[in-house]
Amino acid sequence: MASRNYPNCILAALLVSACGLAAAQNFPVKPIRIVTTEAGSGTDFGARMVAQCISGRLGQQVVVENRGGASGILGYEALQRATPDGYTFAYISNFIATNPSLYAKLAYDFFRDFQPVIFYFKGLNVLSVSPSLPVRTVKELIDHARANPGRLSFGSSGIGATPHLAMELFKTMTDTAIVHVPYKGTQQAITDLIGGQIDILCDNMGPMLPQVQAGRVRGLAVTSLKRSAAIPELPTLDESGLPGYEITGWSGMAVPAGVPRDIILKLNAEINTALLSPTISKGIPSRGGTGMGGTPEEFGDYVKKETEKLGKLIRAVGIKPQ
Repeated sequence: MASRNYPNCILAALLVSACGLAAAQNFPVKPIRIVTTEAGSGTDFGARMVAQCISGRLGQQVVVENRGGASGILGYEALQRATPDGYTFAYISNFIATNPSLYAKLAYDFFRDFQPVIFYFKGLNVLSVSPSLPVRTVKELIDHARANPGRLSFGSSGIGATPHLAMELFKTMTDTAIVHVPYKGTQQAITDLIGGQIDILCDNMGPMLPQVQAGRVRGLAVTSLKRSAAIPELPTLDESGLPGYEITGWSGMAVPAGVPRDIILKLNAEINTALLSPTISKGIPSRGGTGMGGTPEEFGDYVKKETEKLGKLIRAVGIKPQ
C-alpha cells in the first residue's frame, strides 16, 4: 500500500488532522460548559450573554458554571483539568494576566495549559463612593483621604483585579493612604459599599452602573481616557486632576491545551457572529464596554502584552507576590 511509504510522523499528523476535522464537523453533540467567576459579576454577565447567543446556533445547551474567589484561580484550574474536547471553555478576565505577578506558585500557565479562542470585551471601571461619605468629586475624595490617612477603605473583587489595581494606581498618583478590603466577589463589595462598611469601590461598569443610576452609590469618575456614552455625566480621572490615568478591564475565552484546532476555529466563528447580534452589540455598549472579536492569535498576543504591562504596574505599586 502507498501509505507504507509515508514516515510514521506524517501518518500520525494526517490521522490527527482527519480526527480534528471530523470532530469539528460533528461538534457539538452534547451540552457545553462555560466556566467563569462568581454570579453577578461582569464576567458572569458576559458569559451568560454568550451562552444565550450561541446555544441556539450550536443546537446544544450552553451552561454557565460559576467558580468565584481566589482571583479567578479556581476557575482556571477547573479549565486546566477539563477534558480537551471543546466542551469546556472559560470566560476569562484580566486576572489571567495579573496572577503570574501576584502569586509565587500557580498550578496553571496560560501559555502552556490553555489555547485562546477569542478576545470578547474591553471595558472600564467606575470610581464610586458610599452615599455616607461626604464627597462629590474626585478632588474632594483626594482631599478627604489626605486629611484622614488610613481611615478610608476601598473594596475589590480580589487581589490583582482591576478594582484593586485601579485604586492602587489612584493611591500612588494622589499620595493617599486608603486601606484595601478584598472580597470573594463584586456583589458582596457592592453591598458593603451601599451599607457604608467600605467607603470606595472602583469596579467594572456592568455591575456598578445600575447602582449609580439608582442613587445607591455615588459615581465620581470613570477609569478610561474618554467618557462613557453609557454615563456621559461622569468625568474621567484623567480630566479630574490625574493626567494619564487609565485602567481598563477585558475578557475573552480560552480552552484547555489539546483541543483540536478546527473546534477552536468553530467556537471562534460562532462567538464572532454572536458579537454582531443585537443582544450583544447593544448590550455591551449599554454597560460601558466595547465588543472586540478577532482571531485566537490576536487574543493570545493581547494576553501576552497585558501580562507584561500589568506585571510592571503591580511591581511599580509595590504589591508583593503571595
